Amino acid sequence: MELKILKRETNGQGAAEYILLFGGVIVIAIAALMIYKSYFSNAQTNLNASNDFEDLRNAMNST
Repeated sequence: MELKILKRETNGQGAAEYILLFGGVIVIAIAALMIYKSYFSNAQTNLNASNDFEDLRNAMNST
């Protein structure tokens, strides 16, 4: 009898779904940051976001 009651119980389901959703978003965001870390850091590579934006602004102003 108690198992039938537990089977129909839905309290907390929405909260659990939101936790899973936000957890997935956080995992994806961390993965993206790790992939693009070298692009946004000031490493000795030619990839530098601030320089790229400056080049883009200069190109747009020259046209």
